[in-house]
Amino acid sequence: MSRRVVIMGAAGRDFHNFNVVFRENPEYEVVAFTAAQIPNIAGRVYPQELAGPRYPRGIPILPEEELPRIVRENDVDLVVLSYSDLLHEEVMHKASRVLALGADFMLLGPKATMLKSRLPVIAITATRTGSGKSTVTRYVTGLLRRAGRRVAVIRHPMPYGDLRKQVAQRFATLEDLDRYGCTIEEREEYEPHIRAGNTVYAGVDYREVLRLAEEDADVIVWDGGNNDFPFIEPSLLIAVADALRPGQEVGSYPGETNLLMADIVVINKTDTAPSEAVKSIMRNISSLNPKARVMTTGSKVFGEGLEAIRGKRVAVVEDGPTVTHGGLSHGIGFIAAERYGAAVVDPREAAVGSIRETYLQYPHIGPVIPSMGYSQQQINDLRETLERVECDYIISATPTDLTRLFKTNKPIIHVRYELDDMGQTVIIDELRRLGLI
Repeated sequence: MSRRVVIMGAAGRDFHNFNVVFRENPEYEVVAFTAAQIPNIAGRVYPQELAGPRYPRGIPILPEEELPRIVRENDVDLVVLSYSDLLHEEVMHKASRVLALGADFMLLGPKATMLKSRLPVIAITATRTGSGKSTVTRYVTGLLRRAGRRVAVIRHPMPYGDLRKQVAQRFATLEDLDRYGCTIEEREEYEPHIRAGNTVYAGVDYREVLRLAEEDADVIVWDGGNNDFPFIEPSLLIAVADALRPGQEVGSYPGETNLLMADIVVINKTDTAPSEAVKSIMRNISSLNPKARVMTTGSKVFGEGLEAIRGKRVAVVEDGPTVTHGGLSHGIGFIAAERYGAAVVDPREAAVGSIRETYLQYPHIGPVIPSMGYSQQQINDLRETLERVECDYIISATPTDLTRLFKTNKPIIHVRYELDDMGQTVIIDELRRLGLI
Protein backbone atom coordinates (compact mmCIF):
# COMPACT_ATOMS: atom_id res chain seq x y z
CA MET A 1 0.00 0.00 0.00
CA SER A 2 1.20 3.51 -0.81
CA ARG A 3 1.79 6.09 1.93
CA ARG A 4 -0.70 8.95 1.93
CA VAL A 5 1.02 12.32 1.73
CA VAL A 6 0.25 16.01 2.21
CA ILE A 7 2.72 18.56 0.84
CA MET A 8 2.78 21.87 2.74
CA GLY A 9 3.72 24.68 0.37
CA ALA A 10 3.37 28.17 -0.98
CA ALA A 11 3.10 27.65 -4.76
CA GLY A 12 6.70 26.91 -5.70
CA ARG A 13 8.94 24.44 -3.89
CA ASP A 14 5.88 22.28 -3.15
CA PHE A 15 5.13 21.66 -6.83
CA HIS A 16 8.80 21.04 -7.61
CA ASN A 17 9.13 18.49 -4.81
CA PHE A 18 6.02 16.73 -6.06
CA ASN A 19 7.29 16.67 -9.65
CA VAL A 20 10.74 15.25 -8.91
CA VAL A 21 10.04 12.99 -5.90
CA PHE A 22 6.38 11.95 -5.72
CA ARG A 23 4.69 12.24 -9.12
CA GLU A 24 5.85 8.93 -10.57
CA ASN A 25 6.57 7.09 -7.31
CA PRO A 26 3.96 4.38 -6.60
CA GLU A 27 5.07 4.20 -2.95
CA TYR A 28 3.30 7.52 -2.30
CA GLU A 29 -0.13 8.99 -2.96
CA VAL A 30 -0.32 12.77 -2.55
CA VAL A 31 -3.82 13.60 -1.32
CA ALA A 32 -3.44 17.39 -1.07
CA PHE A 33 -1.19 20.41 -1.15
CA THR A 34 -1.65 23.08 1.49
CA ALA A 35 -0.96 26.76 0.84
CA ALA A 36 0.48 29.55 3.01
CA GLN A 37 2.29 32.94 2.83
CA ILE A 38 0.84 34.04 -0.54
CA PRO A 39 -2.75 35.39 -0.79
CA ASN A 40 -5.36 33.68 -2.96
CA ILE A 41 -3.34 30.59 -3.94
CA ALA A 42 -5.53 28.07 -2.09
CA GLY A 43 -8.77 26.82 -3.58
CA ARG A 44 -7.06 25.73 -6.79
CA VAL A 45 -6.26 22.28 -8.15
CA TYR A 46 -2.87 21.02 -9.30
CA PRO A 47 -4.15 19.86 -12.68
CA GLN A 48 -4.05 16.34 -14.06
CA GLU A 49 -1.94 17.57 -16.98
CA LEU A 50 0.84 18.34 -14.49
CA ALA A 51 0.07 15.73 -11.84
CA GLY A 52 0.22 12.82 -14.29
CA PRO A 53 -1.90 9.74 -14.98
CA ARG A 54 -1.84 8.57 -11.34
CA TYR A 55 -3.97 11.65 -10.48
CA PRO A 56 -6.84 11.77 -12.99
CA ARG A 57 -8.71 14.43 -10.96
CA GLY A 58 -5.63 16.44 -10.10
CA ILE A 59 -4.66 17.31 -6.52
CA PRO A 60 -6.54 19.87 -4.39
CA ILE A 61 -4.67 22.90 -2.98
CA LEU A 62 -6.17 23.79 0.39
CA PRO A 63 -5.42 26.39 3.09
CA GLU A 64 -2.75 25.31 5.58
CA GLU A 65 -5.20 26.09 8.39
CA GLU A 66 -7.14 22.99 7.30
CA LEU A 67 -4.18 20.63 7.77
CA PRO A 68 -5.55 18.87 10.91
CA ARG A 69 -8.82 18.09 9.14
CA ILE A 70 -7.02 16.94 5.98
CA VAL A 71 -4.74 14.59 7.94
CA ARG A 72 -7.60 13.07 9.93
CA GLU A 73 -10.09 12.66 7.07
CA ASN A 74 -7.53 11.20 4.65
CA ASP A 75 -5.64 9.03 7.14
CA VAL A 76 -2.42 10.82 6.11
CA ASP A 77 0.88 9.06 6.90
CA LEU A 78 3.37 11.76 5.93
CA VAL A 79 3.44 15.56 5.79
CA VAL A 80 6.26 17.16 3.76
CA LEU A 81 7.22 20.77 4.49
CA SER A 82 7.99 22.35 1.13
CA TYR A 83 8.28 26.10 1.50
CA SER A 84 10.87 28.49 2.79
CA ASP A 85 11.57 31.63 4.83
CA LEU A 86 10.58 30.21 8.19
CA LEU A 87 12.41 30.65 11.45
CA HIS A 88 13.70 27.39 12.95
CA GLU A 89 11.21 27.67 15.79
CA GLU A 90 8.32 27.96 13.30
CA VAL A 91 9.45 24.81 11.51
CA MET A 92 9.44 22.82 14.73
CA HIS A 93 6.03 24.17 15.75
CA LYS A 94 4.68 22.88 12.43
CA ALA A 95 6.45 19.56 12.94
CA SER A 96 5.03 19.21 16.45
CA ARG A 97 1.48 19.77 15.23
CA VAL A 98 1.92 17.16 12.50
CA LEU A 99 3.41 14.61 14.91
CA ALA A 100 0.56 15.21 17.35
CA LEU A 101 -1.82 14.24 14.55
CA GLY A 102 0.02 10.90 14.26
CA ALA A 103 1.75 11.53 10.91
CA ASP A 104 5.44 11.66 10.05
CA PHE A 105 7.09 14.97 9.19
CA MET A 106 9.64 15.28 6.39
CA LEU A 107 12.09 17.81 4.94
CA LEU A 108 13.48 16.98 1.49
CA GLY A 109 17.10 17.92 0.78
CA PRO A 110 19.21 18.95 -2.22
CA LYS A 111 20.23 15.42 -3.27
CA ALA A 112 16.60 14.35 -3.72
CA THR A 113 15.40 17.55 -5.41
CA MET A 114 18.20 19.18 -7.43
CA LEU A 115 18.20 18.74 -11.19
CA LYS A 116 21.48 18.45 -13.11
CA SER A 117 22.33 20.78 -15.99
CA ARG A 118 24.80 20.16 -18.81
CA LEU A 119 25.87 23.80 -18.43
CA PRO A 120 27.74 25.65 -15.66
CA VAL A 121 25.29 26.89 -13.02
CA ILE A 122 25.84 29.89 -10.74
CA ALA A 123 23.27 29.87 -7.93
CA ILE A 124 22.40 32.92 -5.85
CA THR A 125 20.53 32.15 -2.65
CA ALA A 126 19.90 33.99 0.61
CA THR A 127 19.61 33.49 4.34
CA ARG A 128 16.34 35.47 4.44
CA THR A 129 13.95 37.20 2.04
CA GLY A 130 14.99 40.81 1.47
CA SER A 131 18.72 40.21 1.89
CA GLY A 132 19.40 41.67 -1.55
CA LYS A 133 20.06 38.54 -3.59
CA SER A 134 18.46 40.13 -6.68
CA THR A 135 21.18 42.80 -6.76
CA VAL A 136 23.81 40.07 -6.46
CA THR A 137 22.16 38.15 -9.29
CA ARG A 138 22.20 41.22 -11.54
CA TYR A 139 25.83 41.85 -10.60
CA VAL A 140 26.75 38.28 -11.58
CA THR A 141 24.79 38.33 -14.85
CA GLY A 142 26.41 41.67 -15.73
CA LEU A 143 29.89 40.19 -15.29
CA LEU A 144 28.98 37.18 -17.41
CA ARG A 145 27.34 39.17 -20.19
CA ARG A 146 30.26 41.59 -20.40
CA ALA A 147 32.48 38.54 -20.84
CA GLY A 148 30.41 37.52 -23.86
CA ARG A 149 28.45 34.75 -22.17
CA ARG A 150 24.91 33.88 -23.21
CA VAL A 151 23.12 33.90 -19.86
CA ALA A 152 19.80 32.31 -18.97
CA VAL A 153 18.33 33.34 -15.62
CA ILE A 154 16.17 30.65 -14.07
CA ARG A 155 13.98 32.15 -11.37
CA HIS A 156 12.50 30.38 -8.39
CA PRO A 157 8.80 29.72 -9.16
CA MET A 158 5.91 32.08 -8.55
CA PRO A 159 2.99 30.23 -10.23
CA TYR A 160 0.06 32.02 -8.65
CA GLY A 161 -2.35 31.87 -11.59
CA ASP A 162 -3.58 29.20 -14.02
CA LEU A 163 -1.03 26.43 -13.55
CA ARG A 164 -1.78 24.92 -16.96
CA LYS A 165 -0.51 28.12 -18.59
CA GLN A 166 2.59 28.35 -16.39
CA VAL A 167 4.33 25.02 -17.04
CA ALA A 168 7.44 26.68 -18.53
CA GLN A 169 7.63 30.41 -19.22
CA ARG A 170 10.16 32.59 -21.04
CA PHE A 171 10.34 36.34 -20.33
CA ALA A 172 12.42 38.32 -22.82
CA THR A 173 10.40 41.55 -23.15
CA LEU A 174 8.22 43.71 -20.91
CA GLU A 175 5.29 42.72 -23.10
CA ASP A 176 5.81 39.12 -21.97
CA LEU A 177 4.90 40.25 -18.44
CA ASP A 178 1.55 41.49 -19.74
CA ARG A 179 1.02 38.41 -21.92
CA TYR A 180 1.43 36.07 -18.95
CA GLY A 181 -0.66 38.31 -16.65
CA CYS A 182 2.14 38.57 -14.09
CA THR A 183 1.50 39.62 -10.52
CA ILE A 184 3.42 42.53 -9.01
CA GLU A 185 5.72 40.08 -7.21
CA GLU A 186 6.59 38.40 -10.51
CA ARG A 187 7.16 41.75 -12.18
CA GLU A 188 9.43 42.83 -9.31
CA GLU A 189 11.72 39.90 -10.05
CA TYR A 190 11.54 39.71 -13.84
CA GLU A 191 11.42 43.34 -14.92
CA PRO A 192 14.93 44.41 -13.77
CA HIS A 193 16.42 41.40 -15.55
CA ILE A 194 14.59 42.18 -18.77
CA ARG A 195 15.66 45.84 -18.63
CA ALA A 196 19.26 44.66 -18.16
CA GLY A 197 19.03 42.44 -21.25
CA ASN A 198 18.59 39.09 -19.49
CA THR A 199 16.03 36.47 -20.45
CA VAL A 200 14.23 34.88 -17.51
CA TYR A 201 12.77 31.37 -17.31
CA ALA A 202 10.32 30.17 -14.68
CA GLY A 203 7.22 28.03 -14.29
CA VAL A 204 5.96 24.88 -12.60
CA ASP A 205 7.87 21.99 -14.18
CA TYR A 206 11.55 22.79 -13.79
CA ARG A 207 12.74 19.91 -15.94
CA GLU A 208 11.02 21.66 -18.82
CA VAL A 209 12.14 25.11 -17.62
CA LEU A 210 15.76 23.93 -17.54
CA ARG A 211 15.47 22.37 -21.01
CA LEU A 212 14.23 25.66 -22.47
CA ALA A 213 16.95 27.67 -20.76
CA GLU A 214 19.73 25.36 -21.91
CA GLU A 215 18.68 25.86 -25.52
CA ASP A 216 19.38 29.60 -25.32
CA ALA A 217 22.49 29.84 -23.13
CA ASP A 218 25.98 28.68 -22.28
CA VAL A 219 25.66 29.45 -18.56
CA ILE A 220 22.72 29.23 -16.17
CA VAL A 221 22.18 31.67 -13.29
CA TRP A 222 19.76 30.46 -10.62
CA ASP A 223 17.94 33.43 -9.06
CA GLY A 224 16.56 32.05 -5.82
CA GLY A 225 13.31 32.95 -4.13
CA ASN A 226 12.85 33.63 -0.42
CA ASN A 227 15.75 31.78 1.22
CA ASP A 228 15.22 28.49 -0.56
CA PHE A 229 18.10 26.36 -1.82
CA PRO A 230 18.45 25.82 -5.59
CA PHE A 231 16.39 23.47 -7.73
CA ILE A 232 19.46 22.96 -9.98
CA GLU A 233 22.83 21.64 -8.84
CA PRO A 234 25.25 24.58 -8.84
CA SER A 235 28.86 24.84 -9.96
CA LEU A 236 29.15 27.83 -7.62
CA LEU A 237 26.75 28.66 -4.78
CA ILE A 238 26.52 32.19 -3.42
CA ALA A 239 24.52 32.86 -0.24
CA VAL A 240 23.52 36.43 0.63
CA ALA A 241 23.26 37.35 4.31
CA ASP A 242 21.60 40.53 5.58
CA ALA A 243 23.80 42.69 7.80
CA LEU A 244 20.67 44.34 9.19
CA ARG A 245 19.41 41.01 10.57
CA PRO A 246 22.36 39.37 12.35
CA GLY A 247 21.59 35.93 13.71
CA GLN A 248 18.95 35.08 11.16
CA GLU A 249 21.61 33.54 8.91
CA VAL A 250 21.76 30.71 11.48
CA GLY A 251 18.16 30.88 12.70
CA SER A 252 16.09 30.47 9.54
CA TYR A 253 14.98 27.58 7.35
CA PRO A 254 16.50 26.81 4.95
CA GLY A 255 18.69 29.93 5.08
CA GLU A 256 21.17 28.21 7.38
CA THR A 257 21.37 25.37 4.84
CA ASN A 258 22.44 27.88 2.19
CA LEU A 259 25.06 29.30 4.54
CA LEU A 260 26.45 25.83 5.23
CA MET A 261 26.58 24.90 1.51
CA ALA A 262 27.88 28.24 0.19
CA ASP A 263 31.15 28.69 -1.68
CA ILE A 264 30.78 32.46 -1.21
CA VAL A 265 28.83 34.31 1.47
CA VAL A 266 27.97 37.91 0.58
CA ILE A 267 27.20 40.00 3.65
CA ASN A 268 25.02 42.69 2.12
CA LYS A 269 23.91 46.15 3.37
CA THR A 270 27.12 46.60 5.35
CA ASP A 271 27.08 50.28 4.38
CA THR A 272 24.01 50.86 6.59
CA ALA A 273 24.52 48.23 9.32
CA PRO A 274 26.29 48.50 12.69
CA SER A 275 29.84 47.14 12.55
CA GLU A 276 29.12 44.71 15.40
CA ALA A 277 26.30 43.15 13.36
CA VAL A 278 28.71 42.49 10.49
CA LYS A 279 31.29 41.02 12.88
CA SER A 280 28.63 38.76 14.40
CA ILE A 281 27.71 37.34 10.99
CA MET A 282 31.38 36.85 10.14
CA ARG A 283 31.86 34.88 13.36
CA ASN A 284 28.91 32.64 12.47
CA ILE A 285 30.29 32.03 8.98
CA SER A 286 33.73 31.24 10.37
CA SER A 287 32.22 28.79 12.84
CA LEU A 288 29.81 27.01 10.50
CA ASN A 289 31.44 27.23 7.07
CA PRO A 290 35.09 28.24 7.41
CA LYS A 291 35.86 27.26 3.80
CA ALA A 292 33.47 29.87 2.38
CA ARG A 293 34.93 33.08 0.97
CA VAL A 294 33.31 36.18 2.45
CA MET A 295 32.48 39.41 0.62
CA THR A 296 31.00 42.53 2.22
CA THR A 297 28.82 44.73 0.01
CA GLY A 298 26.44 47.68 0.05
CA SER A 299 23.70 49.15 -2.11
CA LYS A 300 23.89 51.98 -4.61
CA VAL A 301 20.58 53.85 -4.73
CA PHE A 302 19.40 55.47 -7.97
CA GLY A 303 16.32 57.55 -8.61
CA GLU A 304 15.61 60.31 -11.09
CA GLY A 305 14.18 63.37 -9.30
CA LEU A 306 15.07 62.39 -5.73
CA GLU A 307 16.40 65.89 -5.01
CA ALA A 308 12.82 67.18 -5.37
CA ILE A 309 11.63 65.33 -2.26
CA ARG A 310 13.81 67.25 0.21
CA GLY A 311 11.50 68.72 2.84
CA LYS A 312 8.43 67.15 1.19
CA ARG A 313 5.96 64.59 2.53
CA VAL A 314 6.29 61.22 0.84
CA ALA A 315 4.56 57.82 0.89
CA VAL A 316 6.96 54.92 0.47
CA VAL A 317 6.11 51.71 -1.41
CA GLU A 318 8.37 48.75 -0.62
CA ASP A 319 8.83 45.30 -2.13
CA GLY A 320 5.99 43.18 -0.73
CA PRO A 321 7.66 39.91 0.39
CA THR A 322 10.54 41.80 2.03
CA VAL A 323 8.24 43.52 4.52
CA THR A 324 5.68 40.72 4.91
CA HIS A 325 7.06 37.22 5.48
CA GLY A 326 10.60 38.61 5.07
CA GLY A 327 10.14 40.29 8.44
CA LEU A 328 11.69 43.71 7.70
CA SER A 329 9.91 46.85 8.86
CA HIS A 330 11.04 48.79 5.79
CA GLY A 331 13.38 48.61 2.80
CA ILE A 332 15.50 50.74 0.52
CA GLY A 333 12.65 53.16 -0.30
CA PHE A 334 12.41 54.32 3.31
CA ILE A 335 16.21 54.64 3.51
CA ALA A 336 16.27 56.71 0.30
CA ALA A 337 13.54 59.01 1.63
CA GLU A 338 15.53 59.62 4.81
CA ARG A 339 18.79 60.18 2.92
CA TYR A 340 17.17 62.86 0.77
CA GLY A 341 15.52 64.68 3.66
CA ALA A 342 11.87 63.78 3.05
CA ALA A 343 9.22 63.31 5.74
CA VAL A 344 7.72 59.81 5.47
CA VAL A 345 3.95 59.81 6.00
CA ASP A 346 2.48 56.88 7.89
CA PRO A 347 -0.02 55.37 5.41
CA ARG A 348 -1.98 53.05 7.70
CA GLU A 349 -5.03 55.29 8.13
CA ALA A 350 -5.34 55.58 4.37
CA ALA A 351 -5.05 51.83 3.72
CA VAL A 352 -8.02 50.03 2.21
CA GLY A 353 -9.02 46.44 1.54
CA SER A 354 -6.20 43.92 1.26
CA ILE A 355 -3.56 46.52 2.10
CA ARG A 356 -5.24 47.21 5.44
CA GLU A 357 -5.51 43.45 6.02
CA THR A 358 -1.78 43.08 5.33
CA TYR A 359 -0.95 45.53 8.13
CA LEU A 360 -3.11 43.48 10.50
CA GLN A 361 -1.47 40.23 9.45
CA TYR A 362 2.09 41.65 9.65
CA PRO A 363 2.09 44.21 12.50
CA HIS A 364 5.89 44.61 12.31
CA ILE A 365 5.60 46.61 9.05
CA GLY A 366 6.75 50.19 9.51
CA PRO A 367 5.35 53.39 7.92
CA VAL A 368 5.59 51.98 4.40
CA ILE A 369 3.16 50.44 1.92
CA PRO A 370 3.80 46.81 0.87
CA SER A 371 3.43 46.39 -2.89
CA MET A 372 0.80 43.66 -2.67
CA GLY A 373 -0.46 42.77 -6.10
CA TYR A 374 -1.33 39.09 -6.38
CA SER A 375 -4.69 39.90 -7.96
CA GLN A 376 -6.37 42.77 -9.77
CA GLN A 377 -8.30 43.57 -6.60
CA GLN A 378 -5.07 43.93 -4.63
CA ILE A 379 -3.64 46.17 -7.35
CA ASN A 380 -6.80 48.29 -7.12
CA ASP A 381 -6.43 48.44 -3.32
CA LEU A 382 -2.81 49.55 -3.69
CA ARG A 383 -3.77 52.31 -6.12
CA GLU A 384 -6.62 53.55 -3.90
CA THR A 385 -4.39 53.51 -0.81
CA LEU A 386 -1.77 55.60 -2.62
CA GLU A 387 -4.40 58.08 -3.74
CA ARG A 388 -5.79 58.41 -0.20
CA VAL A 389 -2.43 59.12 1.48
CA GLU A 390 -1.91 62.84 2.03
CA CYS A 391 1.56 63.48 0.65
CA ASP A 392 3.46 65.29 -2.11
CA TYR A 393 5.29 62.37 -3.73
CA ILE A 394 5.22 58.59 -3.85
CA ILE A 395 8.61 56.88 -3.51
CA SER A 396 8.33 53.48 -5.16
CA ALA A 397 11.11 51.03 -4.29
CA THR A 398 9.38 48.06 -5.83
CA PRO A 399 11.52 46.96 -8.81
CA THR A 400 8.49 47.03 -11.10
CA ASP A 401 7.22 50.17 -12.80
CA LEU A 402 3.88 50.81 -11.13
CA THR A 403 2.89 53.30 -13.84
CA ARG A 404 2.57 50.34 -16.23
CA LEU A 405 -0.23 49.06 -13.98
CA PHE A 406 -2.15 52.19 -12.96
CA LYS A 407 -2.16 55.98 -12.79
CA THR A 408 -2.22 57.91 -9.51
CA ASN A 409 -3.05 61.47 -8.44
CA LYS A 410 0.54 62.06 -7.24
CA PRO A 411 3.93 61.94 -8.95
CA ILE A 412 5.85 58.67 -8.52
CA ILE A 413 9.62 58.66 -8.13
CA HIS A 414 11.07 55.23 -8.76
CA VAL A 415 14.03 54.18 -6.66
CA ARG A 416 16.25 51.32 -7.78
CA TYR A 417 19.29 49.85 -6.17
CA GLU A 418 22.28 47.88 -7.39
CA LEU A 419 25.09 46.05 -5.66
CA ASP A 420 28.13 48.03 -4.55
CA ASP A 421 31.02 45.54 -4.45
CA MET A 422 33.06 48.12 -2.50
CA GLY A 423 36.13 47.23 -4.54
CA GLN A 424 36.12 43.55 -3.58
CA THR A 425 36.72 40.87 -6.21
CA VAL A 426 35.63 37.65 -4.51
CA ILE A 427 32.88 36.83 -7.03
CA ILE A 428 35.03 37.95 -9.96
CA ASP A 429 37.87 35.69 -8.77
CA GLU A 430 35.61 32.65 -8.54
CA LEU A 431 34.05 33.24 -11.96
CA ARG A 432 37.56 33.50 -13.40
CA ARG A 433 38.56 30.29 -11.66
CA LEU A 434 35.63 28.56 -13.37
CA GLY A 435 36.69 30.03 -16.72
CA LEU A 436 33.43 31.92 -17.13
CA ILE A 437 34.91 35.42 -17.40
